[in-house]
Amino acid sequence: MGVQAGSLRFMEQVHSADVALVHGLPEAGEVPVADALVSADGSAPLAVMVADCLPVILAGTSADGAVTAAAHAGRRGLLDGILANTAAALRDAGAAEIHAWIGPAVCGKCYEVPEEMLAQADHLPGATSKTSWGTPALDLPGAARRQLLSLGVSVEMVPGCTMEEPQLFSHRRDAPTGRFAGLIWQSR
Repeated sequence: MGVQAGSLRFMEQVHSADVALVHGLPEAGEVPVADALVSADGSAPLAVMVADCLPVILAGTSADGAVTAAAHAGRRGLLDGILANTAAALRDAGAAEIHAWIGPAVCGKCYEVPEEMLAQADHLPGATSKTSWGTPALDLPGAARRQLLSLGVSVEMVPGCTMEEPQLFSHRRDAPTGRFAGLIWQSR
């Protein structure tokens, strides 16, 4: 990939709205407990691991160069504000003109949830949906896109539904299963 061996930064993802700022190479055993990582100078290669949740990769420009982030946006984290917190952390680090890429995830036609869980998402525009078979569902990719756009972040959707496409890992379809990664780094 063109990154220094051992330099890829991971996080212990816990479905929170917590963001961690990271610098350069990780110290031995250093894995922040968070659902987003921000590299204020873009020097740390960042990774987010998913199997139905949204991998969201963000990049912004600052007076000093790039500011980058990788976020894990599952249902709980998205509802609690992980993307708003990540955008705020990027801006706090000096980022302007932020762009996000939302990777493959379970789509709104496949993410079936109980009616009570659907009601918890009422505050998040674009989150409520129906499955292709007519039951309550959440559209996390659509909600994430709308939220990021409302925060002044441009968005590109990377297609793919983890439930529908067997080449993508899906916890809902194949538990237990592996994970795929969203990555971002600034080449030097």
